[in-house]
Amino acid sequence: MLWIAFHLPHLPLEALLRGCDPNQWGDEPWAVIENRSVFVHNTAAQALGVRSGMPLSAAWALAPALRTVPRNLRAERENLEGIAAWLGRFTPRVSLEAPCQVAAEVAGSLRLFGGLERLEQALRSGLDALGFGVRLASAPTARAALWRAAGGASALEDLRVEVTGAGADSLALLRSLGIRTLGELMRLPRDGVARRLGQELLDELDRALGKIPEPRASFVPPVRFAARLELPAQVTETEGLLFAAHRLLVQLEGVLVARQSGIRGFTLSLRHPGMRPTPVTVPLASPSRDATHFTVLLRERLTQLELIAPVEAIRLQAADFEPLHGTTASLFRDAHDAGEGWGRLLDRLAARLGETAVRGLAVHSEHRPELASQAVAPESSPGARPTALPVGPRPLWLLETPRHLGENEFVLLTGPERIESGWWDGGEVRRDYFIARTGDASLVWIFREHGGSWFLHGIFA
Repeated sequence: MLWIAFHLPHLPLEALLRGCDPNQWGDEPWAVIENRSVFVHNTAAQALGVRSGMPLSAAWALAPALRTVPRNLRAERENLEGIAAWLGRFTPRVSLEAPCQVAAEVAGSLRLFGGLERLEQALRSGLDALGFGVRLASAPTARAALWRAAGGASALEDLRVEVTGAGADSLALLRSLGIRTLGELMRLPRDGVARRLGQELLDELDRALGKIPEPRASFVPPVRFAARLELPAQVTETEGLLFAAHRLLVQLEGVLVARQSGIRGFTLSLRHPGMRPTPVTVPLASPSRDATHFTVLLRERLTQLELIAPVEAIRLQAADFEPLHGTTASLFRDAHDAGEGWGRLLDRLAARLGETAVRGLAVHSEHRPELASQAVAPESSPGARPTALPVGPRPLWLLETPRHLGENEFVLLTGPERIESGWWDGGEVRRDYFIARTGDASLVWIFREHGGSWFLHGIFA
């Protein structure tokens, strides 16, 4: 087994939730507080003497201009779940570790992604695109990987004992004994450690070393997707929304890959201060889970949108997941490849021209020729098969409005075929249809109603 762990040291920070690194807050000192104490801070605050765990009153005494935001546990959890869902594209075995770590078992994915080094590169670049700066480490056990990611050391023995999460009293005792690293801790007599520090600490060490198993609950991707992103500043132009929306679309792709599913559309809600949100709906001609394709379609929709007010947050929603298994590429381009390209073309045309501008045809169970087909959305099913198929041939080209014919303009070849229908909806017809040839040698479909005038309705050739 091989586990990769991700430590997000700045996950609680409000700036990270907006896509920023806490050390990029400018020159102003900032801190996240919890229970009237400093939970985490940026470098500007540290330069003034602010430290994690410090009472807020003491922090303000050192840095009177210190700006604070409360810790948001719900936002932290949502971010961790978003990362876990995205990791589903690499492995189905993903586990959350509160408050700011994720572990993934990747032994079965190494060959697919070209080895551990290339897989780590893909993970780093992907998480960077999502706006998360992470510390990444791998190890044969999940516990060792999590500790290495949290401590930043290359060897387990070099990690500081604080990575174990031991209580304050235990850590104080270890410091008084001169024990600073896990290597020093592991060289102590086990009986004495168990008696003075508790058996749980030894069990944690054994889990990290693989001596005892560590069952972990796997993250289950949701059956519906909903994610919200606060923007670093209010946006007044739609171009500024696409970059932020792409982060959420990448998360959506990860969820869909993990569930081997696709969607036929998604909605991006633009949240305005003090106003109702603006929904931007993007339908798809066929199920898909490609974030790049989603981004192209969303760009088409956003370029046509005029914002009614500044946007302070966005929310992406998608439901009705459909099974969509991966495909194996063939040596030569086949019908499936062409069909996929056609579906994407329909999506782009619909996004640019509007949903009603791109339509398909479906058979309708109706004997009246002008009602035997109807325009439908491209992704719709062909419709119900007619209960009784026509007994005679039908022309491919049907005139929208039948054209009056004179008696000497044609020569009858076959017929008649009588069509009587529509008495129930006020559109009753009683027609006798014939195949005829006109003076210019065209083969046409004509009819006469109640023995009256002749009309041209369709052309065969």
